[in-house]
Amino acid sequence: MTQRKKRVVVGLSGGVDSSVTAYLLKEQGYEVIGMFMKNWHDESVTISNECPWVEDSTDAMLVAQKLGIPFQAIDLSEDYKTRIVEYMFAEYKAGRTPNPDILCNREIKFDIFLKAATKLKADFVATGHYCQKEELSIDGNPMYRLLAGADPNKDQSYFLCQLNQEQLSKALFPIGHLQKAEVRAIAKEEELITAEKKDSQGLCFIGKVKLPDFLQQQLKPKKGNILSIPANAEVYAGHGIPAGIEYEDLDNAQLEEICWPLQYTADMGEKVGEHNGAHYYTIGQRKGLNVGGTGKPLFVIATDTTENIIYTGLGEDHPGLLRHGLHVKKDDIHWIRPDKTLKVGETATYLARIRYRQPLSTATLLMREDGLYVLFDNAQRGIASGQFVAWYEGEEAIGSGVIY
Repeated sequence: MTQRKKRVVVGLSGGVDSSVTAYLLKEQGYEVIGMFMKNWHDESVTISNECPWVEDSTDAMLVAQKLGIPFQAIDLSEDYKTRIVEYMFAEYKAGRTPNPDILCNREIKFDIFLKAATKLKADFVATGHYCQKEELSIDGNPMYRLLAGADPNKDQSYFLCQLNQEQLSKALFPIGHLQKAEVRAIAKEEELITAEKKDSQGLCFIGKVKLPDFLQQQLKPKKGNILSIPANAEVYAGHGIPAGIEYEDLDNAQLEEICWPLQYTADMGEKVGEHNGAHYYTIGQRKGLNVGGTGKPLFVIATDTTENIIYTGLGEDHPGLLRHGLHVKKDDIHWIRPDKTLKVGETATYLARIRYRQPLSTATLLMREDGLYVLFDNAQRGIASGQFVAWYEGEEAIGSGVIY
């Protein structure tokens, strides 16, 4: 009796990475089904005459035909609107900086899409992410490791930092061990239509449109002041880590001082310009302020969407841009490796990053009653509420959390 081939549903996006993913899986003997996810088709909100998903779905279909695999499109736009877009609007409105790509992987590709694949009796789903998976046995039970992609310029493990063990158990990442150049070479060799296609840029669902333009659909322009905060402002006093103190010895008040966002008030700064809406800006941003004559470049150091004020600082070394720590509330902590969960009072040293492609930095994690405190050996630039922090042990992503 011949054994049934393992069935894999590949998220064919119309790009070169997912195309090669499907090809490799077929070569490895899997039964492969290509599925295109239509995540967004609200033309009133793209502010663009181009319709990228139509071209992408056509390319995905042509790749499936070339490989001789079944193909179908699935409309996930309603779930996408509810779970990603509305969340994104709400976060920006509150003056926070969300990461829709991380949410898309957790909520759409490895939840809604995974469930759709399961209805097709799939054993796995596969994507063209540059990351790797490894299986361990802990106390006789399987445990899955999420590892960085072999190409350091394309490692996408950060975007998958909210996946859980159940999701990882069903996931395959066939190109994770390859370099991008190797992926393109395979696509060219196999004469796939996507071989020379450029990687998609910008938001993961609405095509060629600037974020502020997209946000304006629901977050209307509203004039407000841009204030400049002097580097010697009193708000920065005592905000660093005290010299010679062990992280574990910091009390709660000191941890909050270091790790919670700084609070600014209008009387601290001097007006240097006006803006069209504080919710369009994020911490660390330099472009789009349209303020001249300041000598050094001006950076956003805080936004107040209630009072509609943008606080800025002069120069890349302004203390408002740099923080030694951050806080993750208890309910926002996620462990990819649940066996490494810290208990209250425990500490651990990991490598951490707060954005994609940022070099990893040594950080100490302290678990307290109210959540996790992450203290960096070197001050981090542009930490913004709503971003995700991810921590690693070498190449392995261990956990992540939403920054308070």
